[in-house]
Amino acid sequence: MEGHVRCASWIRRPENAHLVIMAKSTRGPSSSSLEVLSFDAKTCSLSSSPEVVYECEEDILSIAVHPSGDDIVCSTTKGGCKLHSGDVRAQYATNVDKMIGYVLILFELCGRDENLNLVTKDSPPLQGVGLQKCLAFSVDGSRFAIGGEDGHLRIFEWPSLRILLDEPKAHKSFRDMDFSLDTEFLASTSADGSARVWKIDDGVPLTSLTRNSDERIECCRFSKDGSKPFLFCTVQKGDKAVTAVWDISTWNRIGHKRLLRKPAAILSISLDGKYLALGSKDGDLCVVEVKKMEISHWSKRLHPGTCISSLEFCPSERLMLSTSSQWGGMVTKLSVPADWKEWQIYMVLLGLFLASAILFYIFFQNSDSFWNFPLGHQSTRPKFEAVFVDPHSEDQNVWGPLDL
Repeated sequence: MEGHVRCASWIRRPENAHLVIMAKSTRGPSSSSLEVLSFDAKTCSLSSSPEVVYECEEDILSIAVHPSGDDIVCSTTKGGCKLHSGDVRAQYATNVDKMIGYVLILFELCGRDENLNLVTKDSPPLQGVGLQKCLAFSVDGSRFAIGGEDGHLRIFEWPSLRILLDEPKAHKSFRDMDFSLDTEFLASTSADGSARVWKIDDGVPLTSLTRNSDERIECCRFSKDGSKPFLFCTVQKGDKAVTAVWDISTWNRIGHKRLLRKPAAILSISLDGKYLALGSKDGDLCVVEVKKMEISHWSKRLHPGTCISSLEFCPSERLMLSTSSQWGGMVTKLSVPADWKEWQIYMVLLGLFLASAILFYIFFQNSDSFWNFPLGHQSTRPKFEAVFVDPHSEDQNVWGPLDL
């Protein structure tokens, strides 16, 4: 997808019929546009023409999509955030002039007979908050955080938008942020290279990540597999770039590794937490298997000579959505081992059961079992009459008296 793309994100839909929303810079009376494109999982490609285009009079800096796909928040250069919600029961709006700022969030999976409409919702807590550099929803969708260019941090309860944390001087200026899997913590990094961790329910800063005086912590992502309580951060030390790991139970730095081997512009983690992706400032893409912390995929010069501005894993496929100002948006199929499907797991279990049954049958036929043990001239079947006493027998004391 060519064009000066500022940012993009997946919109999760049922049965993996996902959409992609992109913010593009345009020429003419409008500064930018929001484009919603369909995605073909078979060809791993986006549609050549957008499903919907919304012209905007201001630049769009970032986009955050709710995990349900029902809400989208856009940050604009005019210093506000716009919230949009969809309703599949309404008919499609035809007045393009009134669709400024709207974002398509629902998509008809079977054909296009039923048109969709998008309804703007009033959101006073998100208005007039200044220029926002970071937007993030929690994994469960119950929290929403924004970090401003002025260093102001706000965390809201979703969808009530009740303020949970309001810290005007959280940082000098925001660089990146991410929620932990259990929505207990928020990690944030600053333009000055510092990083802090916030305890959301308490509404207070918990700790600052340790770093050397010549180190800059830039991007951050929490582990998402539910078993490894880690926080991954890209750290720049002079011209040396590493990926460092903190243990979130103690907040101690437990190690680092050179993966991308060049300054990272953006960091992303898959929804299942198995893979970590790093995008460089000169267009390279590096995907790392978290369990081994080894590179599983590398696309050199994916966006040649330009900084990767946004990077996000597909919700259901091993694909990456990446954007840059010069080369636009593209979807990359990752060269990583395929995940097991549910039906494949059942087939393996059935195969193991059948194999066990066959082995048991072979063992039974070729073993000296009790019934196959040679008994000479005796019958192959034991006489149970010799064991059990006939109650009508004349000899009633065959067992003798019992000593109690």
